[in-house]
Amino acid sequence: SVVIPDSVTSIGDYAFYNCRDLTSIVIPDSVITIGSHAFYSCNYLTGVVIPDRVTTIGSYAFAMTGITSVIIPDSVTFINNYAFYGCDNLTDVTIGNGLTTINDGAFYSCKKLANLTLGNSVTTIGKSAFNSCSIKSISIPESVTSIGDTAFCGCDFKNISIPDNVTSIG
Repeated sequence: SVVIPDSVTSIGDYAFYNCRDLTSIVIPDSVITIGSHAFYSCNYLTGVVIPDRVTTIGSYAFAMTGITSVIIPDSVTFINNYAFYGCDNLTDVTIGNGLTTINDGAFYSCKKLANLTLGNSVTTIGKSAFNSCSIKSISIPESVTSIGDTAFCGCDFKNISIPDNVTSIG
C-alpha cells in the first residue's frame, strides 16, 4: 500500500505503472492531476478515492486495475482517452458535473460496468466510451449533444433515454 504525502500536487506519467501487487493507495487532497498510465495494470488495486481538487485524469491512468467503483468529482474537467480501459471489476461509475466530454474509450471494456450516472454538464460522449460494458439502463442528460461511434456497442440495454438535444449519434 502507498500513502502519498500532502506535499504532492501531481502524480506523474507511469508513476505506479505495472505495480501488480499494489492493493491500496491514499491520494491526498493536494493532488490536482493524475498522469497518463499512472496506475496502469495495478491488478489488485481495488479502491481509489479521487480527491475533490483533481482536474485532469490522464490516458490509461487507471486502466487494467481491479477497482470496483469510482466517483469522478465535480472538479474533474478532463478525462483522457482510455483512462479506465479494461477495469474488469468496475461495476459503478458516477461522473460529476464538471466534466463536459467523456473521451474516446474512457471506460472501454469495463465488462461488469452496470451502473452509470452521468453529470449534467456532459455534452459529448466519445467513440467507444462505454463499449463492451454491461450497462442495462441509462438516462442521458439533456446537456448531451453528441454520441460517438460505438459509444455503447455491446451494452445490454433494457432502457435508454436519449434527449432531444442530441444532434449526432455515431
